[in-house]
Amino acid sequence: MFLDLLIRRNPRFVEAAIELHQQGQIPANAYLLDLDAVERNARVFSHAASRLGLTTFAMTKQVGRHSGFCQAVMRGEITRSVAVDMQCALACDRAGLKTGHLGHLVQVPRHEAAFAAVRLRPDYWTVFSDIKAREAAEASANAGHEQALMARIQTAGDTFYCGHEGGFEASDILAATDRLDALKGGYFAGITTFPALLFDQETRKVVPTPNLSTLNIAAEALARAGRTRVAINAPGTTSSTVLKALADAGATQVEPGNGLHGTTPLHAVEDLPEDPAFLYLSEVSHHHGGKAYCFGGGLYIDPVFPKYQVRALVSSNPTASRSALRQVQIPDDSAIDYYAMIDADSDSSPAPGDTVVFGFRGQAFVTRAMVVGIKGVDSGKPAVTTIENGFGDLVNWPGDRAS
Repeated sequence: MFLDLLIRRNPRFVEAAIELHQQGQIPANAYLLDLDAVERNARVFSHAASRLGLTTFAMTKQVGRHSGFCQAVMRGEITRSVAVDMQCALACDRAGLKTGHLGHLVQVPRHEAAFAAVRLRPDYWTVFSDIKAREAAEASANAGHEQALMARIQTAGDTFYCGHEGGFEASDILAATDRLDALKGGYFAGITTFPALLFDQETRKVVPTPNLSTLNIAAEALARAGRTRVAINAPGTTSSTVLKALADAGATQVEPGNGLHGTTPLHAVEDLPEDPAFLYLSEVSHHHGGKAYCFGGGLYIDPVFPKYQVRALVSSNPTASRSALRQVQIPDDSAIDYYAMIDADSDSSPAPGDTVVFGFRGQAFVTRAMVVGIKGVDSGKPAVTTIENGFGDLVNWPGDRAS
């Protein structure tokens, strides 16, 4: 879905990926990041958010919490992360991108709360319940500080992905804030939900979910009760073009993820300010039954669109030509993605060792793919920065070279 966008708007990145892979500098089964483009995107986003008075926290899970991504985001003037889980927070913190928001979407496990309070000290810590609020506050009190707590709220009719449910009942928000304020080591600071925005397939636009209205209604109730300095965190499908709508709806905090590498659903159908800066790379392994098989491991296509015919660019020479495109069959979700199958029924069949470039919206942290940072694409002197796994750890690929 995003390969056409890559070819049209960032062809040098595609060519650099093939060149570096053919030189033996990049492994098959790797997500690649154009770090220069990420920095530009982050700056575009941060400036747009600042003009509207919005605080920005960067989401890094989609790119495997890559340290170079974190640092590019910081160079683009976004200084805090939102951590989807503790592993995310640790990887970002290690890279220098400090934790702005912890506990949303994944709550902090009980026996990790003390570490979070001492080591991470997030600007905001989201809790779904009184029990999780007590854990966060107690850990913070023991660490010698008071923690700003954000209440995740929900009500009947709100939109949730399966397995994301939870939070305080929105109609009970005034009582919940009093309970959070009464905790030693914590205090009520804001409200959040997810998703506040979603891409609509029919209109091909980003539209508010009922959750955004829930936030607004709760914020109005808090204001009537005299709570006027409330952080309103509204993540979901966030590019720079939706910021005004979020600010107009009362949001004070936004959390771009895919927007920082140009792969929100809206990027696939409209030209937005952010350039595509993310691709998946593989390599042809062998042939069987009229198909060329390429290595998998990262063939997770985030299902924001209905199923579509996947294509890849296959070549042994640096190119972004559409003549190199081929149809590809991806294994069903129930199967392990050891390989994908490329159409090889032509005179110029893909050869083992050929580079395979995909352009889809990925979620690197749920795969076994590596993540590779690339700098110097625009200058024509592309170079690999670091090769890391989905936890942001350095990988000594292809192994111990000294042995």
